[in-house]
Amino acid sequence: MSSSDYQKTLAIIPARYASTRFPGKPLVEIAGKAMIQHVWERAVQTPSIDEVLVATDDQRIVAAAEKFGADVVLTSPEHKTGTDRIVEALAERSCDWVLNIQGDEPLVLPADLENLIQKAKTTEDTKAATLIYNITDEAQLHDPNVVKVTLNLKGQALYFSRSLIPFPRSADAVNFTIWRHLGVYLFKRDFLLQFNQWPRTLLEQTEQLEQLRILENGETLVCVEAENDGIGVDVPEDVQYAEMMLKEQKITSA
Repeated sequence: MSSSDYQKTLAIIPARYASTRFPGKPLVEIAGKAMIQHVWERAVQTPSIDEVLVATDDQRIVAAAEKFGADVVLTSPEHKTGTDRIVEALAERSCDWVLNIQGDEPLVLPADLENLIQKAKTTEDTKAATLIYNITDEAQLHDPNVVKVTLNLKGQALYFSRSLIPFPRSADAVNFTIWRHLGVYLFKRDFLLQFNQWPRTLLEQTEQLEQLRILENGETLVCVEAENDGIGVDVPEDVQYAEMMLKEQKITSA
């Protein structure tokens, strides 16, 4: 690839301290490290990520991130979404692609992040892409904290929901896959800035899922299957499971 073809990828990890369901979540200790550190380590170990930035609203997260060596920026506490926080952090940075890794995804694998980036960059006309995983756990099918997504024949998102989609109307309907949406997005920089300017949409507000704004505006979101179920930590009860999975993964430190 010539230097003129090179496309820089900046990963930004939005981390809000005052989570409604789990205050202080980014700093909760999992397997001896703050959760935000696990996410950061996965990002810096991904070959196609050129730069990793933590974007937060709280000095406690700033201090913790600086201690483990992260580049971190303090953003406004008034942001409603992680995307708003990322856009503020992006203002002084140059890049072609922006990878949004939620600060509560400590199980995401570098290999899955790499696959997402490569798939997006080699799929024509891609503006945004995200990771998905095949749900096999019955409990996750009916858990509203587990976001489901259904796809078209091109592997693009048709709809995201906290409810079960598609709904198996017949007992004979067994030959289908139910996908879990993982909290990782890759955007072309210009598209991210455009998306952030759009007003919140009806379905987005109904499901409380920001990514629906993309679909409601007639744009596409490429879905890339992950090898690993990078289950997010939504509530305190998820910490024990995340710790168990981290030990099974045996990922080395950055």
